[in-house]
Amino acid sequence: MVPSLRYLGSACGLARGGFPGGFSGACRPALGRPRPLCQGGRQASTSSFDVVIIGGGIVGLASARALILRYPALSIGVLEKEKDLAVHQTGHNSGVIHSGIYYKPESLKAKLCVQGAALIYEYCNQKGIAYKQCGKLIVAVEQEEIPRLKALYERGLQNGVQGLRLIQQEDIKKKEPYCRGLMAIDCPYTGIVDYRQVAVSFAQDFQEAGGSVLTNFEVKDIEMARESPSRSEDGMKYPIVIRNTKVPDSRFPFLGVHFTPRMDGSIWLGPNAVLAFKREGYKPFDFSARDITDIITKSGLIKLVLQNFSYGVSEMYKACFLSATVKHLQKFIPEITVNDIFRGPAGVRAQALDQDGNLIEDFVFDGGVGIIGNRVLHVRNAPSPAATSSLAISRMIADEVQQRFKL
Repeated sequence: MVPSLRYLGSACGLARGGFPGGFSGACRPALGRPRPLCQGGRQASTSSFDVVIIGGGIVGLASARALILRYPALSIGVLEKEKDLAVHQTGHNSGVIHSGIYYKPESLKAKLCVQGAALIYEYCNQKGIAYKQCGKLIVAVEQEEIPRLKALYERGLQNGVQGLRLIQQEDIKKKEPYCRGLMAIDCPYTGIVDYRQVAVSFAQDFQEAGGSVLTNFEVKDIEMARESPSRSEDGMKYPIVIRNTKVPDSRFPFLGVHFTPRMDGSIWLGPNAVLAFKREGYKPFDFSARDITDIITKSGLIKLVLQNFSYGVSEMYKACFLSATVKHLQKFIPEITVNDIFRGPAGVRAQALDQDGNLIEDFVFDGGVGIIGNRVLHVRNAPSPAATSSLAISRMIADEVQQRFKL
């Protein structure tokens, strides 16, 4: 997120009229060139903005929406490198509206998830976006898991999760007749939604309030501006130029078995946790030597692998052989067979690591250093439940932007 900047690159001008997912745009730029998407609002300049958000996923779009609703006089833009919005983490996740039960009490994840879930439900009701508050059972299938289950229940209560209760075998059967378990946490506030639809709605709100979205705009560089735009009397307060990458991160989240219903009626089983060999690789053999080099040399991946070697090998094995996955799933639903399942789509979860190989457990928002860095606010670690928390995160970011940049 960058205050007061110009972008260098060509654009085809503002247009009204088809963007998949809800906008319209008659403008058809050449491949790889910026494409403005705008609907309604004031006619903002497409070459300079007071604030820019880099990245058109759900967190970026929610933040852009929050900022323009709070500061309607500012010129605000969103830059997205793909031709469409919300195509990576936002478009490749489970679609779960998380309740906030898992996260460390008093952490940002716990606070923002509980707040964000309430806001997402409210927003979907306002906009007529379909969702299902289907609830969730967290099941202990062995005696040794019961103390951990009770501890998780207490954590959920500390986090303020609504409607939690511990239930026994009989009640498990009433809720999920095929599920085997000794005890479970009934979490009725969990739901499912299509987060890409939510993100596109955020973008539409943003544009209708006067914001500008530029797709096909991959940020290559950020530097100080050498001159001020002619429309400014005393120059820009934070003169930065953005040129048409990525902060290295690693993804190795350790997650338990989930049976996740989807809005289309299907059920996703998993997830497993294996290393992605490409930051945006969603097929089994997607590979990027550059990404792998970055992950190995600029993170604590080697230490993480050594600390969790047997777990990692097990996850890789289950990813390769469906029969191994089914054996694990049968602990919960014994009737499942290999013939009942098939391979589904994959997502890539951006998960930050420290140099000692520890997963960064909380959201991380901070500024940079130096003449350019102190004009930028980074969202560095925002894996799950960032989609659930997006509206709450956007409020926090708007507060931080106001304080940091004296808006």
